Amino acid sequence: LIFRSGSGGGSSAGGDYVIASLTIPAGAEIISAVAADGQLTVTYRAGAMTSVRIFDGKTGALVREIPVLSE
Repeated sequence: LIFRSGSGGGSSAGGDYVIASLTIPAGAEIISAVAADGQLTVTYRAGAMTSVRIFDGKTGALVREIPVLSE
């Protein structure tokens, strides 16, 4: 997944996101990607498993991974 934010214009909000790339499991399908509060939250499906990964918007470092479990 390659994520780029902003057009380099006058908005300072784009300055919170400078990730050039980040990793998800090979073959995973991205369900959603949301940028907010300096973090990028990616929901993805890999086989039967769905997970949420939260990345730091500046460094791309994985902050947390949350498996989505069905009841």
